[in-house]
Amino acid sequence: MILFTAFVCIVLLNSCSSTHIASSWRDPGKQIHPADWGKVLVLALLRNETNRRSAEDEMAKYLDGKGITSYSYLDENFNRKDEQALRSRIKKDGFDAAITMRLIDVDKEKVYTPQQYYMYPMYYNDFITYYYRNWMYYNIPGNYTITKKFIIETIIYSIKDDKIIWSGITETYDPKGVKRLTNEIARALRNKMQQEGFIEK
Repeated sequence: MILFTAFVCIVLLNSCSSTHIASSWRDPGKQIHPADWGKVLVLALLRNETNRRSAEDEMAKYLDGKGITSYSYLDENFNRKDEQALRSRIKKDGFDAAITMRLIDVDKEKVYTPQQYYMYPMYYNDFITYYYRNWMYYNIPGNYTITKKFIIETIIYSIKDDKIIWSGITETYDPKGVKRLTNEIARALRNKMQQEGFIEK
């Protein structure tokens, strides 16, 4: 029974998300319906190219085939510095919205784990246990561990209205890779948007 309980606890801990929403904002006059968007540009503004592509792929999965990754849409020949050219192109190509994800910061936090004590069972059946009767406790010294907190900004733009309609800041502790990080953020943001009525359930 103890082993089963421990197993259940481990499963629950591993399934818990390490991401929470620190703050968010929405256009109060805007509500998104699933049929409203037919084409969405997805951009992950990460320096590492592999991580950027992986994050965009994960974001696109949540858009039911409507998401177009920026790495597949904006090829090497496109001049990214030409703001007006990009504005004209996405409107011409029929994009309804753009979703951006940007890494704001990575905070390192020093977490102290206090000293832990464990009691030895007291037995007096033999000399050795009697001799060590005063060793009632042994302890594991306290220690410091470093945790990383990834702060991510996600923004949704309406291409048709040419304005921001939703934004959120998420904090994720020690993510297990960029895919899991993006997955957790996407789930957390979608739940938040549905709760506040921004996205129709």
